[in-house]
Amino acid sequence: MIVLIPAYEPGSRLEPVVAGLFAADPDVEVVVVDDGSGPAYAPIFAVVAAEGATVLHHDTNRGKAAALRTGFDHAMAAHPGDDVVTADADGQHTVHDIRLVADGLREDAAGGAPTLILGCRAFTGRVPLRSRAGNAVARGVFRLAAGWTLSDTQTGLRGIPSELLAWVRDQPGERFAYEQNVLLRCRRDGVATREVPIETVYLDGNASSHFRPIVDSLRIMLPLLLFAGSSLLAFAVDTVMLLVLHALTGLLVPSIVAARGVSASVNFVINRRVVFRAGSTGALSERGRMLRQAARYAVLAVALLASNIVWLDALTRFGVPLVVAKVATEAVLFVTSYGVQRTFVFGTQQPRAELVRRADSRHRNPIAAAGRLDHTEHPTRRNP
Repeated sequence: MIVLIPAYEPGSRLEPVVAGLFAADPDVEVVVVDDGSGPAYAPIFAVVAAEGATVLHHDTNRGKAAALRTGFDHAMAAHPGDDVVTADADGQHTVHDIRLVADGLREDAAGGAPTLILGCRAFTGRVPLRSRAGNAVARGVFRLAAGWTLSDTQTGLRGIPSELLAWVRDQPGERFAYEQNVLLRCRRDGVATREVPIETVYLDGNASSHFRPIVDSLRIMLPLLLFAGSSLLAFAVDTVMLLVLHALTGLLVPSIVAARGVSASVNFVINRRVVFRAGSTGALSERGRMLRQAARYAVLAVALLASNIVWLDALTRFGVPLVVAKVATEAVLFVTSYGVQRTFVFGTQQPRAELVRRADSRHRNPIAAAGRLDHTEHPTRRNP
């Protein structure tokens, strides 16, 4: 078992956590990534190295995502087949809770079901208002964007089975957005998750938190915002085509069908490539998957078209102007369309995350050459 701790300018709480982990389990491997903290923090990293931790160094600050990826690369190369628990360096994750997540990984491994384990806080007791409000906003936004509920979207305490390390490592994004992208893509890629309750610890009024409720919630909502942009573009194409064709022919239903055919084609391409990023690798698999997605999208498009026709016809019969009726109809169908496309059209019915088996993980996950990296191995692990 590996405990990975990304650290940027850590305080005095890092060393007690590292020492406590070794005291609780002398066989644990602790990897600390110094994300360009600078010479002033070298003594802290020297202390944790003396305790027995492996310390990896970035020359400059590259952000938490880069630090995590550096740790994942090291784990897959130096300890193939080992599960990884990620924890923060600020003392908010206790040794007891880190071990709870590690125990959860062992239980799932024994059951043959690799699961991403999330250490989630209950946000009870004396929780700073900023943190309580920020988490409430993040939970609601996350549910809307991801389609599933998570009680603590900001948790950095995560248990990652070795089979999922490569998948987690390769998710896009930098800094805070990277950890959110991992969560946002779990259901899409068939990755199972479960929560483990942990203690809610806030130190110094949570002054060390880098979470920004408004900015980071917007990042969580990015798929929904992209979908809205794609829908607006399709709406514009559809509306222009409808008005032009209706003016030329005077026939409402044929004009609706023709306009929707053009706009749906535009919407499918953009949603597949940009919004849900639902392509796959390999020419044959790409073509086959695209055809399946196109077929599912066609079913949705027909259903939406039928609803569109019914609503437009009904509203215009009641004297509502065509443009107003069009806007009202599309607004009603927007949320439904997003949910169906996310789960039915571009989602997966079977797990799509490539699982790397423990026996061959050494060959499947070579360490990445991402620039120069200083590596401090512990000379001799201190006995507890």
